[in-house]
Amino acid sequence: MDTRQRRRRVVVLNQYAQPLSRAGGTRHVELFGRLHGWDWSIVAAAWDHFSHSDLSADDPHFVTVPVTRYTGNDHRRVLSWLTYARNACRAVLRGPRPDVVYASSPHLLTPVAGWLAARLCRSRFVLEIRDLWPEAMVSTGFLRRNSPTHRLLRALERWLYRRADRIVIVAAGWRAYFAEAGVPAEKLEWVSNGAEPGDFDLRPDRYQPLRRRVPVRGRLLVFAGSHGAINGLHRLLDAVAQVPEHTFVLIGDGLEKPALVARAAAEGLTNVHFLDRVPKQELRGILGDADIGIHVLAHSPVYDLGASPNKLYDYLAAGLPVVNNCPGEPEDILRAADAGLTVPTADLATGLRELAALEPEKLAAMGRRGRRYVEENRSRTVVAAKLQRVLDTLVDDVPAVRS
Repeated sequence: MDTRQRRRRVVVLNQYAQPLSRAGGTRHVELFGRLHGWDWSIVAAAWDHFSHSDLSADDPHFVTVPVTRYTGNDHRRVLSWLTYARNACRAVLRGPRPDVVYASSPHLLTPVAGWLAARLCRSRFVLEIRDLWPEAMVSTGFLRRNSPTHRLLRALERWLYRRADRIVIVAAGWRAYFAEAGVPAEKLEWVSNGAEPGDFDLRPDRYQPLRRRVPVRGRLLVFAGSHGAINGLHRLLDAVAQVPEHTFVLIGDGLEKPALVARAAAEGLTNVHFLDRVPKQELRGILGDADIGIHVLAHSPVYDLGASPNKLYDYLAAGLPVVNNCPGEPEDILRAADAGLTVPTADLATGLRELAALEPEKLAAMGRRGRRYVEENRSRTVVAAKLQRVLDTLVDDVPAVRS
């Protein structure tokens, strides 16, 4: 009798997932690639809305499906969500039957597709929440509370919570939100964002260092991430204007970037430089060339509930001390790591000056503490072990019905 354990299979639905060879969200390829005893695949959109280009994934674990294209927050964006949900569900049904369908927000149509695919395949359904929709849309002004659309999305949110076998959240602070929504505590699993420090060693042999990409005077301070309204980068430009003795580099893209570039030019902010998005592999090989990382967000009530920002873990994994203007979990992490400081939301300049004034040895020691904290608590290896337990327990405790 063959006693070898059958390898299990999980399919991840994430419209915006990216392979490591591209810029953007690589959470799932980094986590699922560290699982043991599981075969996995990621169903992503065949069009990248950040770069407005086709996504030709060079990772065999990626399956791409066609979606309609969009450039703004209008009906075409919703149509893109709908076409992704339909085609992602089809992709799951056409492939080998999964033990688990793992569907990730922010938009809620992806989890709907995940639930339907899991039901038709008689698989377990895991709902991952990376952004609290529709609460985040209300907080950022895109949706009016108690409007018909808000009530509809709120009902859909609760419907999904009831039907998920497990709900994975990225921010520990969200537990109270889910308790208020009537979700039993035992259904929730916290699987934080994170970064693998060993992946963030400088690679001047492969990538041009940051200090050769921009002229540097004083300290080199970096922001790497999306350039959207919620990121609060106009607050950062306010601070840049007040700290002309140091150099700032902003890496990334987003709807706000043209306005940010135009403002910097109009105000003569010669100490700030804008770089395009770079593949995650390249970002990891250059980030540590800076002196300080900047974690900045516009104030939004949704962040009072909790946050788990990838860029914060990236900075710490790269050995950078961090200036942060977001209270809550980011502040708690920096305090626990003793690797930076948190300032009031609108007062970045004070923190930037204070950290930049430290002696190089103190900055380096702060960076080492942050890197050690991530390695011990929030590395991809540590976090993937939590995900492994979630999936193993789910399938072992409640076996999926065989077709």
